Amino acid sequence: MTISFTLLVVLIGIALLFDFLNGLHDAANSIATVVATRVLSPVVAVVWAAFFNFTAFFVFGTAVAKTVGSGIVDASIIDPRVIFGALCGAIVWNVVTWIKGIPSSSSHALVGGLLGAAMVKAGTDPIVWKGVIMTVAAIFVSPALGLALALLLVLGVAWTSLKLTPLGVDRRFRKLQLVSAALYSLGHGGNDAQKTMGIITALLYSQGMLGEQFAVPNWVAVSCYIAIAAGTMSGGWRIVHTMGSKITRLTPAQGFAAETGGAITLFLATHLGVPVSTTHTITGAIVGVGAARRLTAVRWAVASNIVFAWFVTLPAAAVVAALGYLVGGLFLP
Repeated sequence: MTISFTLLVVLIGIALLFDFLNGLHDAANSIATVVATRVLSPVVAVVWAAFFNFTAFFVFGTAVAKTVGSGIVDASIIDPRVIFGALCGAIVWNVVTWIKGIPSSSSHALVGGLLGAAMVKAGTDPIVWKGVIMTVAAIFVSPALGLALALLLVLGVAWTSLKLTPLGVDRRFRKLQLVSAALYSLGHGGNDAQKTMGIITALLYSQGMLGEQFAVPNWVAVSCYIAIAAGTMSGGWRIVHTMGSKITRLTPAQGFAAETGGAITLFLATHLGVPVSTTHTITGAIVGVGAARRLTAVRWAVASNIVFAWFVTLPAAAVVAALGYLVGGLFLP
């Protein structure tokens, strides 16, 4: 059922608000390590990250957007109420965890929101289990891969720095961390902005505005990259503090290893069209570089609290989304 142009614009605006909050919430993923190592000041770091968040528009395709828009629930049952409910679940969870300084996953909040709203409308029949299983598997795979790559990179850094003094190592990796931070921000923008693209495209598709082809319009892609970059520019300092210093203390060399390991993971996932959590990825990488030094260098209590939030995100967002779907019935067809 079609809705008025005004309601369509409002829903797209809510989706872009989520994208903005995604950037705000996940700014820590892009800048925590480079701020913690004092390679960049917080203000310069967010500008650096925001620039490369937007630059992702010119690098990546739309495979993740297509997965979110049609690979989690059947696109044929998505309507404005489902979109509204999904966005309610994702936004509420993002705001709660941002206030608490908990680095949870915006990606899984959105997926949980889609599932919650869709199941209230049509039960479990429209769920695309292949996409859901792939997304849930990424909860385990992305941090594990980030951790493993970070460990390997730490070993590589140590091997290539044998003849350098500690000061020489510090100087080298202060420069290289600018590159690794840029790559991670590029991967973050590429994977996360596409999730909102998928939501907006699904909305347009439900209104018959895309014909029979589920394809992301260029204006949607540009809008989403601008929104996530603007959110990153706004910071998210509570979570930056948690990610940058509460899990473990980082040197520039370790920051380089964590960011590079995380970036490789995100590039791979985005290429495959898998919506992964940038939060999970960088947390795994940070834990990896900390554990490479010694296991006691990682504050495991903090890390375990973060992991607990990962598992709560999907069902919590789904419950809020279900309520959002019911509330949406008051003003949406």
